Amino acid sequence: MTVALIVACEVGFWVLLAAGLAVRYLLKWRRISVALLLSEPLLEVVLFVVTAIDLKNGAEPSWEHGLAALYIGFTVAYGHYTIRRLDGHAAHRLAGGPRPTGPPRYGMARARHEGRLWLRTVLAAAVACALLQAAIWYVGDGNTESLRSFQWVALRAAAIHGVVALTYALWPKKAPASALPARDPQHVPDLTVGRTGQDEQQVR
Repeated sequence: MTVALIVACEVGFWVLLAAGLAVRYLLKWRRISVALLLSEPLLEVVLFVVTAIDLKNGAEPSWEHGLAALYIGFTVAYGHYTIRRLDGHAAHRLAGGPRPTGPPRYGMARARHEGRLWLRTVLAAAVACALLQAAIWYVGDGNTESLRSFQWVALRAAAIHGVVALTYALWPKKAPASALPARDPQHVPDLTVGRTGQDEQQVR
């Protein structure tokens, strides 16, 4: 049941997001759009409550409960970020707004961007670990091995993402030559200045 609820929450997240953006930019109903987008966190609340009730009713802690905690943590950390980026694209395509700027691709700007994403992953791992620890305390002396294993999954995910983000700072990705800004023409030496042209030599 928990897995089905996670799938339903994921589908509900995208349905509410699409409905909110469509209502905002196609129908111009801004208040209804805000209400739809603000209802997104309710999905995580429902998932958390159902998971807690499942454990309270004596369900054996399993990977399903661990997966629910990871999903809630990811949504808390990346949900608003996802909504903000898609809102920019919807404003551009549906309302004639400016084209949203993509993330930087090269140099230390890219490294800083990756670092900010890593901090979101750390937040996701922290939320997931906190929920799992609360479940472990709630279960008490029962079998909580699966819950503890998902705590390690969350920590490993944050650690791996941290290593990947660090590589962008240690070895910044260089822009290709075609992407480099052109030099000011006045700083480019004119190799033809001071030379006698071929046509001029022929005239002489």
